[in-house]
Amino acid sequence: MEARTAPVPTAILQPHPVTTNTPAKGVEVHVERDGLLLWLRFVVEGEVDRIAWPLEERQGRADDLWRHTCFEVFVATEEGYVEYNLSPSSRWASYRFDGPRAGMRTAEEVATVEGLDGAFDMVALEARIELPHGAGRLGFSAVIETVDGEMSYWALAHPSARPDFHHPDSFILDLP
Repeated sequence: MEARTAPVPTAILQPHPVTTNTPAKGVEVHVERDGLLLWLRFVVEGEVDRIAWPLEERQGRADDLWRHTCFEVFVATEEGYVEYNLSPSSRWASYRFDGPRAGMRTAEEVATVEGLDGAFDMVALEARIELPHGAGRLGFSAVIETVDGEMSYWALAHPSARPDFHHPDSFILDLP
């Protein structure tokens, strides 16, 4: 096994100010680029047994993953951006947008959700995504659902009064 020559960059997500009583105490994203692929490891720390984790399903595309516990990646391009939804169920989705919530269509870029691992106070999801042509700045986010059905919203930045992961000012990380 080859040793890494540099540490894997880590992004720390923040809960939206409207978030209350979440079992998640922290969410971070480890990221590493390999050419046109981006490896991601989303780590949720806290009372993870109070989080509603979707049941494992067969790998593949699915819509509406963001309605439950889900991890998201937004990649800005010259023509708009691509959104990836990565579910702990192993399902995923990718959508291309011309602008904030405008011109939504299925993206050609695919993702692979590589599964979950964890301990009593943390759970991690690993995934790989294909980067779109002209990939630029990144936005990371997470939707965390409790077993009681309460939702919390996490992102690198929250430029709006309401949770809005599509806001261009939330794409704040340079692509490694």
